[in-house]
Amino acid sequence: MSNEFIKTENQDGVLVLTMHDPPTRNALGLEMAKEIVDTLDEFENDPSQRVLLLTGTDPSFCSGANVRGFSQRIQEREQQVDPVESLPWGKMESRFSKREQISRYQAPQVVLRIHELQKPSIAAVNGHAMGVGCGLALACDIRFAGEKAQFSEAFVQRGLIPGDGSCWQLPRLIGYSNALMLQYTGDRINGEEAYRLGLASKVYPDSELMDGAMELATRFASGPTQSYSLIKYLVHQSMDMSLSESIGLAHVAQEHARTTEDHKEAVQAFLEKRKPNFKGQ
Repeated sequence: MSNEFIKTENQDGVLVLTMHDPPTRNALGLEMAKEIVDTLDEFENDPSQRVLLLTGTDPSFCSGANVRGFSQRIQEREQQVDPVESLPWGKMESRFSKREQISRYQAPQVVLRIHELQKPSIAAVNGHAMGVGCGLALACDIRFAGEKAQFSEAFVQRGLIPGDGSCWQLPRLIGYSNALMLQYTGDRINGEEAYRLGLASKVYPDSELMDGAMELATRFASGPTQSYSLIKYLVHQSMDMSLSESIGLAHVAQEHARTTEDHKEAVQAFLEKRKPNFKGQ
């Protein structure tokens, strides 16, 4: 598949997906979104590709949504009749009741596609992750940041709201108050502050970021990827469950894990005192 706005490379079972639109600092437009989603569909169905590593062409991770077309959308919406409610929540609820389905190539669905991948994902944030760019990083399982990384929930600075799922993601990562602080202000935070808040797992010197991310990604790629998939499923589901319900679900998952070839290989390797050779099966 030929792509114009992303670059892809498969290294030792790791799909390195690089957002690549230098004139816009890798802003997410419809064309890039389509290329990402279609590539992730292929990635998930290819057993030889076992881990996603998402990054952007220097000097930016993703500068946010591509603003081309924003003015036209404003003009189109000005022709629409606004609901009679005077307060924002009432207007929102009225609009929500008449909402249209979101296209799978719109930015929020790209975030959801990454979040729901049944394989591990790592974001190597090498520069600006603004607005939906921050949302793309949040959608990954793990975030590594370079020293020059800049995270911002910049939507409010455009008179918008975080429509990319970060109202769900951020409070779970950094808490209610910290999430609202970032979303009300749109302020930028660097890699060190992201690490302090719990938004990033590690911070690297810029020159070492990709090496650090690849080291972890290749480690995952050589591991029991069925177990990773089940762990991710359990974590996602358990966020809305009681402990008792989560343990019950984990019991079912564990019974499935016991049937995998990787479990058999791990037991045999332990008995033979060697390193297991996991196949992801």
